[in-house]
Amino acid sequence: MLLTVRALEKSYAGAEGRVPVLRGIDMEVAAGETLALTGESGSGKSTLLHLIGGLDTADAGSIVMNEQDISRLDDTGRAAVRRSNLGIIFQQFNLIPSLDVAANIAFQARLAGMYDADSATGLAQALGLADHLHKFPEQLSGGQQQRVAIARALAAKPSLILADEPTGNLDEATAAEVMAQMLALVTKTGAALVMVTHSPRLAGQMGRQLHLRQGQLA
Repeated sequence: MLLTVRALEKSYAGAEGRVPVLRGIDMEVAAGETLALTGESGSGKSTLLHLIGGLDTADAGSIVMNEQDISRLDDTGRAAVRRSNLGIIFQQFNLIPSLDVAANIAFQARLAGMYDADSATGLAQALGLADHLHKFPEQLSGGQQQRVAIARALAAKPSLILADEPTGNLDEATAAEVMAQMLALVTKTGAALVMVTHSPRLAGQMGRQLHLRQGQLA
């Protein structure tokens, strides 16, 4: 099993005390699996994804990936896991404005010591970016920017991709095209994919679905 989450809990400070967001989450993700996390706004989907990605820390429970409990690591340790094992795709793209497309794609892979020029070129071609490698993010459409973000996440050859509403800022036609390209590449690379989405149509394209309701898996 690539990822095992057990008894995961998370709360945040509110005006009247702690507000529970996750209430004892148990889940597993196998290598190469695609999984959709669905649920209403505020159900804890993005919080769960951020905890798995080591972007936040849990109050209780464990997150074991590749036999390493990342919930017990400090900031430096979690950052090392993100570099070596994870690819994260955000709704807001989070590209580096001062870098061109080629450098944005290579960025994460270089940090992880996994940069391969042929692989990066292949990703760019598969995502329709071959003619845009010397452009900067501001010169691209939203769909093109999200393709760059997907290529960047895959270029480091991670074992797990985490995607938080990756097509949420795109129109329906572009979202469908980007989603199809992402799933094809994830399948080709053998990475597992955990994706947060509000869209039943997109969730239906994943191998399995888990639904969150009020911080628990329904």
